Amino acid sequence: MTPELRSRPPSLKTEAPGHPTIRPRDAASIMLLDRSRDGIRVLMGKRHGAHAFMPDLYVFPGGRRDPGDHRLRFAGDLHPTVLRSLKAGEGRPIPDGRARALALAAVRELYEEAGVSLGRALSDQSASLPFLPDLSNLRYMARAITPPGHPRRFDTRFFAAFADEADIDPSLVLESRELQDLQWIDVSDFSSLRVPEITAIILSDLRNCLESDPSLPRERTVPFYFTRHGRFQRTLL
Repeated sequence: MTPELRSRPPSLKTEAPGHPTIRPRDAASIMLLDRSRDGIRVLMGKRHGAHAFMPDLYVFPGGRRDPGDHRLRFAGDLHPTVLRSLKAGEGRPIPDGRARALALAAVRELYEEAGVSLGRALSDQSASLPFLPDLSNLRYMARAITPPGHPRRFDTRFFAAFADEADIDPSLVLESRELQDLQWIDVSDFSSLRVPEITAIILSDLRNCLESDPSLPRERTVPFYFTRHGRFQRTLL
């Protein structure tokens, strides 16, 4: 891990009074990208106002890793570089199964929150998902841990995938109880939306990566955002 630390943005809150320190839970989110028009758009939706975590804010499809995610079958595996980066972090590397389950959680949440299947259709009615997830097109873009003091804390891995690489029709998205007002948002202009501050940071990272290489190569360093001793920090995995 190569250190590249910076002070937290003045507006980024690192504490929320009244909530004890909670251990963050594994979560995953996916930035589905549409490059069928001029510019590149990303799929985002608004979280329901009743949610305790980030209510009424626009986010990427995603959620916590479920216990059953590591048992999901899949059609295509993660690129070796992506798997290696997912396993890296502070302390001991995480096992292959847990790293792969994070990617599977992102794909599952994309289906549950937007009706988008990232994989091959299945006819098996008893399967957990109506498709076999294909992880081969995923890029690992960022990792971020919710600061201490919040009512919910997550250790979230952010992935990206191009809709055309996965044969996904950008018009086939569905709203759910989790995400409302699903929209394709220009990655260069999301000023009209209320987004979490970490989401704005990761969107900025995404835009910079696309400007550097529009193909988003898998062989890249991954920014990791976290709070230590009250200071917002960034390192590279």
